[in-house]
Amino acid sequence: MARSENNASSLLNRLRQQSDAVRAAETPQRSTEDILQDIDQRLWRLYRFLDEVLAHLAVIKPVVGHAFRIDQLLTLSGLQFEQGFVSYRRRHLAGQELLDYVEAFYRLTGSKPMRLRVPPSAVGNLENRLRNAGIPFRYEAEIDERKVIKAGVFFVTPAVTASVRFDPDYRSQEIGVRLTNVDRFESVNLEFKPEQFVEAAFEDLVGMMLGESNAFLRRAPLAGVGAARKAPAIDEPVVYRVEKTLRQR
Repeated sequence: MARSENNASSLLNRLRQQSDAVRAAETPQRSTEDILQDIDQRLWRLYRFLDEVLAHLAVIKPVVGHAFRIDQLLTLSGLQFEQGFVSYRRRHLAGQELLDYVEAFYRLTGSKPMRLRVPPSAVGNLENRLRNAGIPFRYEAEIDERKVIKAGVFFVTPAVTASVRFDPDYRSQEIGVRLTNVDRFESVNLEFKPEQFVEAAFEDLVGMMLGESNAFLRRAPLAGVGAARKAPAIDEPVVYRVEKTLRQR
């Protein structure tokens, strides 16, 4: 029975990929309305997928496989998924209500606070790096008997706030993805064609968030790489209409 179910799932995945390829080949013949609706519907599927995934992860609280480093000064590893939520905003474009963006936020935490003792000359750099990474900390100056600072002591809370933002460009027919603090303390921008935006890609994204695989990065080029895509003709000005953010679970 299990093998039969796996075969059926594999068949569905192949059929989905084939139908997406056919739709992509037919894009020049499709109307602007169809193109916009297709991108919007893919984003809605992503939104519902992430909403459910983050709710489950908040219950399971798995340990994430990433190690977040600040040079040789600090390494945060063994962090646990704590909570997350997903939000979106809609806008009015070409006579339709379309998703303007989808954004997921989540927080990873560790169990034991960390104490870092650095020389006075390194205090400013470490403080800036911690603030830029969004890591909570408390600082104390270690002073000798002559009231001279001999070291800086940082009490660091092991916590990382990460986000993944999806910005559709309806004119150029692409979806930009911005990963922030997902696998390291930096941001990465990717560009997807709409037909690449399928459930298998969503699963790869979750795998990357959990530190299981970086396959998601291989699914699309870095933003700004590659030729421009043909855009549908949209002359109507953009008007933002609705914003909705789900409460944290």
